[in-house]
Amino acid sequence: MPKRMTYAKSGVDIDKKSDSIAALVDHLRFRRRGLGKPIDLPGHFTGLIDFGDYALTLCTDGVGTKLLVADAMRKWDTVGIDCVAMNVNDTICVGSEPIAFVDYIAIDRPDEHITSEIGKGLDAGAKMSNMTIVGGEIAVLPELVKGFDLAGTCLGAVQKSMIITGERILPGDVLIGLPSAGIHSNGLTFARKILEANDVGYKDKPKGLRRSVGLELLEPTTVYVKQVLGLLHRVEIRGMANITGGGLRNLLRLKKGVGFIVEDPMEPNPIFDMLQGLGDVTDQEMYQTFNMGMGYCLVVPEQDADQALKIAGKGAKVVGHAVGGEGVELPELKLRYSKY
Repeated sequence: MPKRMTYAKSGVDIDKKSDSIAALVDHLRFRRRGLGKPIDLPGHFTGLIDFGDYALTLCTDGVGTKLLVADAMRKWDTVGIDCVAMNVNDTICVGSEPIAFVDYIAIDRPDEHITSEIGKGLDAGAKMSNMTIVGGEIAVLPELVKGFDLAGTCLGAVQKSMIITGERILPGDVLIGLPSAGIHSNGLTFARKILEANDVGYKDKPKGLRRSVGLELLEPTTVYVKQVLGLLHRVEIRGMANITGGGLRNLLRLKKGVGFIVEDPMEPNPIFDMLQGLGDVTDQEMYQTFNMGMGYCLVVPEQDADQALKIAGKGAKVVGHAVGGEGVELPELKLRYSKY
């Protein structure tokens, strides 16, 4: 039997990460006044800035150790999509439309082939998001990095009257899940450690996968921009969550005083079944680390659910509903999360 593995034992303790974030944020006390002042929405997926009748949104994220898989596979043409997706999917959580993006590459030595391949993915992600990449930076830092790191920042805009905060969520509202393409760009350290512990190489094709492990891990993060923007003016959306690091715990960021029951979760992608089996990982750990087949979640009034499903298209499904109290429960697996 494989030794039971956890994300923390792999080197990433998400609770300690949250504590570290809190320690940093505790010192960020200065607030600009007037045009450009912040619109406080603590704990949400993107920052908001007052800009007259509009709010600008700003968020930043990277690709993480998925880049190590790209290096091992010598395949860098899709990680730019991941970089864009991780940012734009956070941007749309408040109803904001992505409009501009900048990227940042820190690399140990200049490599035209690698940066050219990264550029292909960045452009593809920008096209999927109807967004311009207006600038960026390549920093050559041989004393700080080994290989390269890729991150980006997204600027979005939303009319103030259209901001979606989650505050309108009520018990009885319906959760609609949108399918993920796979592991996306979270939990890759955990996934890699599971594979290493079981001597599974990236070129291997274990039972249950339709292609090599490396290609499964490199499947680009789904960009939900056009799908979500297509819903915004046609149905009432009361809250949205990008299901990234933290898994189902991301729903806890939407509104205090409301809970969520996930009675009919989406079918996990085969990569998750493989990783869970190899690492003897508990359900509790899987659903608080990976997206487990649901990459994005919307909260809508019950009367809008059927219309939302029609517009969202293939793969979208009702996965649960909002309830009184707090926390996220998955009764089928006897799981409950009360802390983000």
